Amino acid sequence: MAFGSMNSGEDAPMSDINVTPLVDVMLVLLIVFMITMPVLTHSIPLQLPTASENAKQENQPKEPVRLTIDADGAYYLGAETADKQSLEALTAELKQAHDVNENTIVAIAADKDVPYDFVAQALNAAREAGVSKIGFITETKAD
Repeated sequence: MAFGSMNSGEDAPMSDINVTPLVDVMLVLLIVFMITMPVLTHSIPLQLPTASENAKQENQPKEPVRLTIDADGAYYLGAETADKQSLEALTAELKQAHDVNENTIVAIAADKDVPYDFVAQALNAAREAGVSKIGFITETKAD
């Protein structure tokens, strides 16, 4: 900070920046952040369940049932099948798979150009069959 003498006789204003208000604001902000930081990092104590490797998984399917929907809206059930299926046949086969194992998982692989209506019909067929575990298969982009 520059201090001028009172005897100089110059009426020119002082051109230095007064930093005292800036320091005051910064100290207030520092105190506010110091008080609020412990509140933001507060955690809730939980006792989460643990899973052991030797836990029994009797009704867990090894592989999900793969449902493929192509761009034309044709349904293919199974990973290696090339037979088109109607919506009624799809519902019947999903119901049969659900009756065999209640934990049946359906993995839907839909073409990105397929209209959403066909996907919604497949989801409805799975719901009618009693299947509640449904996932969507995506592919990752290679960089």
